[in-house]
Amino acid sequence: MAHMLLMVEPIGQRESRTEAEGREAYAKMVHWAESLRKRGLLMAAESLRSPSSASRLQVRAGRTQVIDGPFPETKEMIGGFFLIDCATQQEALAIAGECPAAEWLTVEVRAVAACFEESRAASPAPH
Repeated sequence: MAHMLLMVEPIGQRESRTEAEGREAYAKMVHWAESLRKRGLLMAAESLRSPSSASRLQVRAGRTQVIDGPFPETKEMIGGFFLIDCATQQEALAIAGECPAAEWLTVEVRAVAACFEESRAASPAPH
C-alpha cells in the first residue's frame, strides 16, 4: 500500500538558514531517500519550491480563477514529499520517524486512496 510522507514546514524556515545549512539539510534528505530506495520502499520523492512561486487555480461556475503566491494566510507549506510502499500506517509512521527532517518540520503520513473511498455513500451507515 502506498503512503505519502508530506514534509510540512513553517513558512520562512528555509530563508532563515545559511546556504551551507540548507545544502546540509538537503544532503541529509537525499541520503535518506537513497536508503529508502535501497530497501525497496521509495516510489518517488521530490522537494518543492516555496509558495511564493506557486499558483492556485479554481474553476467555479465555468469561471477560472488563478491566484499567484505568496498566499498571505499560509503559515506552513508542503516542502516536499516521499511516496513509499509499505504494508500499514504503523509501518509508514515508523519510516517517517527515521526522516532526518522530522527534527525541523512535521512529517504528515497519509495513505494513498481514491477520494470516493471516504464519501458518505461508500461508508456503512452508523447504527
